[in-house]
Amino acid sequence: MMLICGFDCKQFRDLISRVISRLGVYSPEAVELLMGTCATESDFGRYLRQLFGGPGRGVFSMEPATDIDIWENYLQYRPERAKLLTEISGVTGPSAWALETNLAYQIGQARYHYLRVSDPLPAADDVMGLAQYWKRYYNTAAGRGTPEDFYRKYQLYC
Repeated sequence: MMLICGFDCKQFRDLISRVISRLGVYSPEAVELLMGTCATESDFGRYLRQLFGGPGRGVFSMEPATDIDIWENYLQYRPERAKLLTEISGVTGPSAWALETNLAYQIGQARYHYLRVSDPLPAADDVMGLAQYWKRYYNTAAGRGTPEDFYRKYQLYC
């Protein structure tokens, strides 16, 4: 029998909602996209470091280079968003440590990553649409994950 560990679905959905609400970037679609991203990238919080020695950190398996890019090419030009992220997370700049240890920071950075995409988010109940969005804009064509992985893990964990 396989033991599944990770977050409680209701509690984590609530945390995501509260964090992105405080950042002023809440939508039901964003909550479900972040839920699915976490489910797919870390087996819903089971892993805090990317498997096989990859650079990804935290429940969204964000790479430190992506974290730096968000600060340098997004938040630098949106000081109010940077200030809000600092207020809720205590983090003032790129931090591989915070990517692995600070849930509010991880949620905020994952949401900001998706905010940089100009395409609108799929509907909150369109899990395959969210899966395809994740693949295109988060996992990328070079990533090993598939929309089917996202869909399956969303159904399992979320």
